[in-house]
Amino acid sequence: MMTEYKFKINELETQIPTFREKGITEFSIHDPAVAKDKKQILKIIDLVARQAPDTFVSILADASVIDREVAAAATQIFCSFDIPLECTDKGGKLLFDKKYYSAKARLLNDFGLVFGFMITYALVPGDTLKLFLERLDFAVAQYPNHLEFPQIMAPELDQPKVTGTFSAADIRYCRDTAFACRTFYTAGRAVPWFLSVLKPLRIYPSRFFADFAEWQHVNNCSYKSGFDTTSAQHKEIEKMQLVFLEQKYEEKHCHNLITPVHDIVTINGAMSRLAGENEECTIVTSYHPDDLLSEEAFNLEAFSENVCMEECRVKIFAGQDGPDYEVL
Repeated sequence: MMTEYKFKINELETQIPTFREKGITEFSIHDPAVAKDKKQILKIIDLVARQAPDTFVSILADASVIDREVAAAATQIFCSFDIPLECTDKGGKLLFDKKYYSAKARLLNDFGLVFGFMITYALVPGDTLKLFLERLDFAVAQYPNHLEFPQIMAPELDQPKVTGTFSAADIRYCRDTAFACRTFYTAGRAVPWFLSVLKPLRIYPSRFFADFAEWQHVNNCSYKSGFDTTSAQHKEIEKMQLVFLEQKYEEKHCHNLITPVHDIVTINGAMSRLAGENEECTIVTSYHPDDLLSEEAFNLEAFSENVCMEECRVKIFAGQDGPDYEVL
């Protein structure tokens, strides 16, 4: 059983050196004050690098503190940044600075760092369903490792209220779409392949997740039914992904792409379980793994036309430098 420890931020400096002794392998710092304090974040990174280098750290960080100095420091440890996507009120109009956030995401991607976005809805005056969907579409396009929605993960936080720009139906739509995104994208570990698999469907990510929310409702695994994404096994969610993707590809008359999609999702899922749960396995694919994990797989239509099918039994195992595979 996992033991949970909670520390006040002023206790953290003395507690970090005890992590190994206590068996703490990961911890989160989600203090709003620390999130805006670059010096404090750099100090925490330095402490972890020197005194708990094997610990994974999740850090809530305001986009304003993300710069080259912080990114360079973060490469010394195992960590993830959780960045709130926030709008600003300018002249009574709610604006979202895509250029600003895309620059921050590009910086983190350039340094090879793990990061995610935190997205809320119907909390800021002037917010609308349209703006929420635009934020979600934008966020997915930045290749975040995960997307989190505090309102569905922590009900004790401020909850959305009906306003002149956000109806009760809009709030339910956002909630269900957010939950679908968290299930399919975050818990489903879809970042390596999601955008390439979405492209042939020619729909926005928000529309895809809204459709998946309807599928979850019909299949009794929605927010309302009490489906728990935090305790669900990844294999269980992968099965959901494959069933839904096959349905969407048939709906869009992309039958010829179903097999490569299945293989890409399956091999990436196996790799993620090896990295996350140390689970080795053998899978059967219709294409060679070298092709499935190559840049060619980013364009599924060209992949289907140019890459020859080759049934393979693929062993996924831990190599010297991380997850590896061999064809049996």
